[in-house]
Amino acid sequence: MQNKIIGVIGLGMMGVPMANNLLKANFLVKGFDINTQAKEKIHASSNFEWLNSPQEIAKICHIIILILPDSHIIDQLLWGNGQDGIVSHFQKNTLVIDMSSSRPTNSKVNSERLNSLGFGFIDAPVSGGVKRATDGSLAIMMGGEESHIQPVMPIFQALGKTIIHVGSSGAGHAVKALNNYVSAAGLLAVSEALVSAEKFGINPHLANQVFNASTGKNNTTEVKVENFMLSGTFNSGFAIGLMRKDLQTAKDFIHEMQSPGNFAQLCFEEWENAEKSLPKGADHTSMFAYIKDKNPEN
Repeated sequence: MQNKIIGVIGLGMMGVPMANNLLKANFLVKGFDINTQAKEKIHASSNFEWLNSPQEIAKICHIIILILPDSHIIDQLLWGNGQDGIVSHFQKNTLVIDMSSSRPTNSKVNSERLNSLGFGFIDAPVSGGVKRATDGSLAIMMGGEESHIQPVMPIFQALGKTIIHVGSSGAGHAVKALNNYVSAAGLLAVSEALVSAEKFGINPHLANQVFNASTGKNNTTEVKVENFMLSGTFNSGFAIGLMRKDLQTAKDFIHEMQSPGNFAQLCFEEWENAEKSLPKGADHTSMFAYIKDKNPEN
């Protein structure tokens, strides 16, 4: 596995620490991002080389990891949109690992198209944020064929601790979107609860201590309330726009499955309103500030 050359396209807040962990595990890594300053954040290693285009990655790398903002960008990169899609440059038996937060239906189509051309595809989105991307303890949920997944398990083991094959192509991205829906719903509920507690005169720090000792405990109460919300720093490293996008993916997926989704719709609308009201690029933990300042009439 160490002899395989891994291309990483997308060296942002998650991509950089993930690439660094691949280097730490002695993989050969080629990287590209439209932000050339990203290469300065990659650990110095003779196993790393910065390439100047996705097409160069495709020509050299047998395994290509995508860590990009959305399915539109993924699809355009792979197939082109009046431009040069990287699939036309793939080597024989190239495997694409999409670790972005993509739409499940798009991933299923991409898998089918790539398989028909003799290439492999795994959707393997992650959960855990920048902190767990840095320490290599991400949760990774994978969709795809077992025959594609097993040979590259060392890659996933270098990046995460909880690695689960959840189903066929697209299943990983479906579970990721649903997970972020549950997470977003929890953060919204905690924000409303803490604001109302504080208005009653209850110290929100103490209220959160009770949540963490009771049935209300969740990732927000354990990780985000003290570090990013009550502290007023709002810098967890995950933008509210990305959360809104993931919520839309989850909401649309629930609708496509003809499953009840009234609460998903309401949750999405509140996050959408918050994104519009907050400064551009605001962190998703700023939902607390939005709720705190919100007029209940609105």
